[in-house]
Amino acid sequence: MLTLIAFAAQAAATPAQSDTRQVLQRGGQIASRPIVDMGAKKTEIPPVLQRAAVSPYGTAGTASCKQIRSSIADLSAALGPDFQAGANTKENRAGKLAEAGGKTLVNGLLPFRSLVREISGAAPAERRLNAAISAGHARRGYLRGLAAARRCRV
Repeated sequence: MLTLIAFAAQAAATPAQSDTRQVLQRGGQIASRPIVDMGAKKTEIPPVLQRAAVSPYGTAGTASCKQIRSSIADLSAALGPDFQAGANTKENRAGKLAEAGGKTLVNGLLPFRSLVREISGAAPAERRLNAAISAGHARRGYLRGLAAARRCRV
C-alpha cells in the first residue's frame, strides 16, 4: 500500500508541488478508510459548516460587507477554494489511477464494508458531513450573491 502512495506522489510531482501534497493527503485518507469505517476514527464537522447546516440562508452575520467577507473566508477555509468561472482544471491522470487502485485495494480489506459502516455509525456520520458541506456551499453562494447585491468587494 505504501508503494502505491509513493507512486501517486511521484506521479503528481511533475505538475506542481501542491499536487504532490494533495495526492499524499488523499493517500492517507484512503489508507485510514478501514479505521473510519469501523468507527475507530471520527470525522469532525467544522463549526462553520455546522452553523451553515442550521441556517444556510439566514441573515445573521450579514450586517456589513466586512462580516460577509469574513464569513466567506471562513467557509472557504473549511470547503476549499470557490468555483472560478473559466478556470481550466487539469486532472492528474496518474494520480487519479493510483487513487482508484488504492481505494480498490483498501475497500477489499473489509468484508461487508457497507454493513460495517452502517453498524459502526460511519455511514450516517458521512451523510451528515456531506449535508454540512452542501449547506456550506449554499451558504457561500448566498453570501456571494448578497455581497454582489450590496456592492461589497469580496
